[in-house]
Amino acid sequence: MKKWLSYSIIALLVIVLAACGAGSQSNSDKKPKQDTAQTSQAAFPVKVKDARDKEITLKKQPKKIVSLMPSNTEIVYALGLEKELVGVTSNDDYPKSVKKKAQVGDMNVNAEKVIALNPDLVLAHASSMGVSDEVFKQIESAGIPVFVVKDSTTFDTVYDSITQIGKLTGKTKEANQTIKDMKEKVASIEKKAKTISKEDRKKVWIEVSGAPEIYTTGKGTFMNEMLTMIGADNVAASEKGWVKFSEEQVVKLNPDVIIATYDADKNEIMKRPAWSSMTAVKEGNIEKVDQNKINRLGPRIVDGLEDLAKAVYPEVYNK
Repeated sequence: MKKWLSYSIIALLVIVLAACGAGSQSNSDKKPKQDTAQTSQAAFPVKVKDARDKEITLKKQPKKIVSLMPSNTEIVYALGLEKELVGVTSNDDYPKSVKKKAQVGDMNVNAEKVIALNPDLVLAHASSMGVSDEVFKQIESAGIPVFVVKDSTTFDTVYDSITQIGKLTGKTKEANQTIKDMKEKVASIEKKAKTISKEDRKKVWIEVSGAPEIYTTGKGTFMNEMLTMIGADNVAASEKGWVKFSEEQVVKLNPDVIIATYDADKNEIMKRPAWSSMTAVKEGNIEKVDQNKINRLGPRIVDGLEDLAKAVYPEVYNK
């Protein structure tokens, strides 16, 4: 009887120990849930060089952000930082809710208004450094970090800007997803561009400002890259940067399509005396595209690329 009891006790111990071991193994296999805010905060401090080649250090995730350029603002919104955005310029109009934000000026930023908002981060832009450099210094002298975003000339540099802002704000995951979505849309457009034969390629005149000061965009510009991506040729590609043309000079280029990136009057363009013989005018191929989608180098630039593609090749991109 005693022998049988001893065996029973031993068996019972084996079962209990096995159960404890299984429970321990089960608990070790469970991965602890990570709090998103804690994970983002753990990435700090961060150091990123801006357009001035100045290293900006943030010790903790910014809770209050001021944006001094609409393209920066659109990136901030795309990263899900609407609540953290406390100040913008009067030029900001997308998305509509941005109009409810405190305004700190236009291209001429009011440093006092920025400082009064007590932000943890100010996102400036290289394109305004000429008029705002002293403003940046004034803000920085108040102990507020100013990150100057580079002026993009290619899609890759737009992606870089999104990556940098994502790193500065603890939104790296969201930045990567935004870039992924953009690249997928670009790839879809470029795939269709490859179906356009050499004979069917169109010559395009991009007009960024109308008469009497007619300006276009040459090589080394974002618009030139966009035309290449959609399978079109920029008639002003022999020039560099933003170039002024006379009406007679444009006639010699004889574009198939005219694209206006400002609030142009199509009838005014068609009635220019010197342009009556141009293919684009004779065939009525004059289109306008949303200048904010085309000129604001943020997430919506891919929508601008698609709009441009449909304006130049409706038969290809409207399918």
